[in-house]
Amino acid sequence: MKKITCDGNEACVRASYLFTEVAGIYPITPSSPMPELIDKWSFEGKKNIFGEVPKVIEMQSEAGAIGLVHGILQSGVLASTYTASQGLLLMIPNMYKIAGEMLPCTMHVAARSLATHALSIFGDHQDVYATRSTGFCMIASSSVQDAYNLALVSHLSSLEASLPFMHFFDGFRTSHELNKINILEDEEVKKLIPYDKLEKFRSRALNNERPITRGTNQNGDIYFQETEARNKFYDRVPDIVNEYMSKVGKLTGIDYKPFNYYGNPKATKVIVAMGSVCEAIKETIDYLNGDIGLIEVHLYRPFSNKYLLDVLPNTVRKIAVLDRTKEAGSEGEPLYLDITSSLKDRDLVICHGRYGLSSKDVTPGMIKAIYDMLDNPKDEFTIGIDDDVTNLSLDYEDINVTDNTEVLIYGYGSDGMVSCSKSLLSIIGDSDKYVQGYFEYDSKKSGGVTCSHLRFSDKPIRSTYFVHNPKLVVISKDTYLSVFDAITSLSTNGTLLINTSMSENDLLDALNPYKRFLKEKNIKVYVVDADEIARKHNLGMKISMIMEKAIFKLISLVDEDKATKELEDYVMRKFGVKSKEVAENNILALNDVSLKEIVLDEMEEDLEFPSKTIYEALAHRKGNGLKVSAFEGFEDGSFEHTEPEMQNISEFVPRWIKENCIQCAMCSLVCPHGVIRPFLLNEEEYEKAPDYVKERCKPALGAPNHYYVIAISAKNCTGCGVCINTCPGMRGNKALAFEKLKDSKNNRVFDYLVENVKEKDNFKKETIKGSQLQKPKFAFHGACAGCGETAYIKLLTQLSDDNLMIANATGCSSIYGGELPNAPYSVPWINSLFEDNAEFGYGILMGFEYGKNMVREYMLKHKDELFDKWLQNSNDYNITKEVYEKIDYEKHPRLKELKNYIIAKNVWAVGGDGWAYDIGFGGIDHVLSSGANINILVLNTEVYSNTGGQASKATPEGMVAEFAASGKKNYKKDLARIAMAYPNAYVAQVSMGANMMQTIKAFNEAIKHDGPSIIIAYCPCISHGIKAGMGCSVEEEALATKCGYFPIFRYDGSKDEFSLDSPNPDFSLYDEFLNNQTRYSMLKTVNPENADEMLQINKEEAIKRFNFYKGLVKQEK
Repeated sequence: MKKITCDGNEACVRASYLFTEVAGIYPITPSSPMPELIDKWSFEGKKNIFGEVPKVIEMQSEAGAIGLVHGILQSGVLASTYTASQGLLLMIPNMYKIAGEMLPCTMHVAARSLATHALSIFGDHQDVYATRSTGFCMIASSSVQDAYNLALVSHLSSLEASLPFMHFFDGFRTSHELNKINILEDEEVKKLIPYDKLEKFRSRALNNERPITRGTNQNGDIYFQETEARNKFYDRVPDIVNEYMSKVGKLTGIDYKPFNYYGNPKATKVIVAMGSVCEAIKETIDYLNGDIGLIEVHLYRPFSNKYLLDVLPNTVRKIAVLDRTKEAGSEGEPLYLDITSSLKDRDLVICHGRYGLSSKDVTPGMIKAIYDMLDNPKDEFTIGIDDDVTNLSLDYEDINVTDNTEVLIYGYGSDGMVSCSKSLLSIIGDSDKYVQGYFEYDSKKSGGVTCSHLRFSDKPIRSTYFVHNPKLVVISKDTYLSVFDAITSLSTNGTLLINTSMSENDLLDALNPYKRFLKEKNIKVYVVDADEIARKHNLGMKISMIMEKAIFKLISLVDEDKATKELEDYVMRKFGVKSKEVAENNILALNDVSLKEIVLDEMEEDLEFPSKTIYEALAHRKGNGLKVSAFEGFEDGSFEHTEPEMQNISEFVPRWIKENCIQCAMCSLVCPHGVIRPFLLNEEEYEKAPDYVKERCKPALGAPNHYYVIAISAKNCTGCGVCINTCPGMRGNKALAFEKLKDSKNNRVFDYLVENVKEKDNFKKETIKGSQLQKPKFAFHGACAGCGETAYIKLLTQLSDDNLMIANATGCSSIYGGELPNAPYSVPWINSLFEDNAEFGYGILMGFEYGKNMVREYMLKHKDELFDKWLQNSNDYNITKEVYEKIDYEKHPRLKELKNYIIAKNVWAVGGDGWAYDIGFGGIDHVLSSGANINILVLNTEVYSNTGGQASKATPEGMVAEFAASGKKNYKKDLARIAMAYPNAYVAQVSMGANMMQTIKAFNEAIKHDGPSIIIAYCPCISHGIKAGMGCSVEEEALATKCGYFPIFRYDGSKDEFSLDSPNPDFSLYDEFLNNQTRYSMLKTVNPENADEMLQINKEEAIKRFNFYKGLVKQEK
């Protein structure tokens, strides 16, 4: 055996890889790291237990992945897959088939919440419980160590039993927890393989020499009997699993059984649970040292009464069963029903409780409350929430049950603090210390608060809950001090480290609400200006290595010099592949790190963060304390448009220099976050304006008697710099430049103009300036700084009337579009799932069409000149709105009931290329064929952006991505070309940086088109690794079209008119475009033998694509 530090996903896949010959994969959070590692190791030539390199195949959806696995198994080849949540649900039909055909395979599931009233990427058991009747045997792991050991047991048992197994562990809590574990040598595992059963499986493969028919159609005369004939195979499973648990246990030193008992052998009170909560329960049992125990469920299906009774102490009188799910309408959740059924003949009190939905924290204090409750049993209960509606929740008090060294690190998504934390754990874990890390963050790719919970100890760590008593708290953004309380969890004599560029006096002012606590607890306060060090060494916002060096100065777990050397080695491994310069700059930055201790003065204030509403509580990170009653009125998941969740996040923001401004409004058009806007003031508005607004104004060009001003919401700016880099300026002088946020006076100007200046129609909305004078109905969201997607959505809301409705596919755009507490849309917006968004949007439209038909029927029966106008123009927003406003509803009460259907709707289905090119392509194809007046916007980043940058069918040849570690080898799909096959479809490709007016024209034409439309927008993404930074994303859009990589055009199928809007490309710029981005430039490092050929194919395919579209122009002439 050897020790390694890894997370649950890696632990699991280290075992799974050994038994995998082909992996059918598809990305979904939080399981994606498993197939990513499989793909990486396969590319590196790592061999499985049979001495072969597994083949990895990415499919278009989870349904495709399990279908592939099913087919592979028919060939006598071992196959695995990895999934979670909605992805697991898509696999259910094939799971029944695989089980019915008794095929040995193992799937690994990072168990996750299902999308119900809302999407959640976090962990519970809703998904795995939904599959419990498929016939898959099910094994649960409780820890990172279990994830490795029981993955072995699952694969071995599957072969022995000739049945499929699902091995699952808690998403995020286990899948992403870093811990120090033991793994076996391959030769030790090899001895466990039942080669006779493996050969028997292979002999059942389809074979032309022994033809068979499998998957027959059966009637009621025999179907039932054959189903029951498989009983004996399932009856053998518990003994088989127990045998392999024993064998693996002997090698690893861990006593595994289908059910494990932990605690007092004469316990009277026992909890039954499965998953990561078991580790916290064990800690609590050790601390309380009473007549209590735990039955830890490992083999969930088939459920074995025999093995349950084997471990249940005879002294037990009361049992609490914990389920990490909610099964509405049932008498109890699944594990509880199994336990009550198994123990129905025993004289026992059995209570059932729910806990931990969506990774809700479960602490020792809550566990103690359950044992205390059993003294006065409560039939049904919940823990971890305050249920003041149905009054099921248990009260609890916090207790500290360990002596671990604990650290809390607050970061900002994309600043590298999670990577910093993982590096800390890796370096310290390589010593004789045990380590644990859990990372708390939201669904956004970047831009949210991250919180790394780290523990260090001389013995194994089992604390599967948040850090609540840290010795060190690290804060990477000083603005957090005024947004939420990150400090008062610090333990006595602890240390606080703040990254700040504030002056000492300003920082002391910011600390006023905390000083009383800091003094009482004797906390030392240190500061480092990591951002300044990063800027000095051209590292942008990446401060992770700098902060890690600072942390090593404050903790004494390892030698600082040794840690610095390991840091330098880590930097070369991590960054050297993509950019040697970046690696060297990081190492130089390490040598610049110094800390300053802050001595607190006497000024103090009360610490208050108001949380009267759900939105306020979430903004101040107090959501865990909200009572159930706070959600009365929100039960269906509907929320209103809200203010931004995080403000003042960028140290530098743009400043408008009016004398250099040509009033083009391009800065506003390209702004990803809607924070920079032009305003026109008429003379009356100008005269009423305060001096601080007037002094910013200048006479408006093209609008006599009006004044023009650019306003910037500095507090909502991410500091990406897109506006500055795009600004043409005047005579070489930019009209925008960076200034420090603390020096900015933009906010009050912006706020005044928004409140007091009306929108103007002096310029046509079909122009850049005219469109940007319209208030965006999408702004101040949580997308990455410089995001290439959001400017298109913002533009859509500006060009659309007040009838816009958006159905959003799950992905980046649904996360920044609907991540509470920030609801940035002021138009109706809704998310269903990932795979069904085209159908979902189509359904919304069809529902309104049905309502419109009822309006039509009424108006046809009641002759009226106003009604005739509507009947002749029922798809025209302006006319239908005019009719809506003029109808006498007292005279026509039926139309009052149908008011919502009178005004024409503008429905858009929005999503990324993973949706449009892969999992949702079938729906898009159907919707385009329908002829309905539905619009589709594809935000094409050429990867699955939100799940971590995996390849999609939009990914071009040679691009390095997750699931394409050696560069993508197959061709990209030309979705636009496919869409053009439908005669009534409007199809456009746009790239805002290449031609802003063409982009506006395409959106306007799509809105007006009577029939289906699809716009495919080129969107730079942080996954591309643009070397100049995301602030240059618009320039990359321009170059993408200029070099021929992404042609832009418009096609109106109803008129059979095609317009190629790209100028003739300069293909000599193609290599420059590719080399600007690490997604291509790193190919020569990771796959030097094939890089030139693959990138040449990429270019040749681009030339072919352009020539195809150019040929359409020639055909017209």
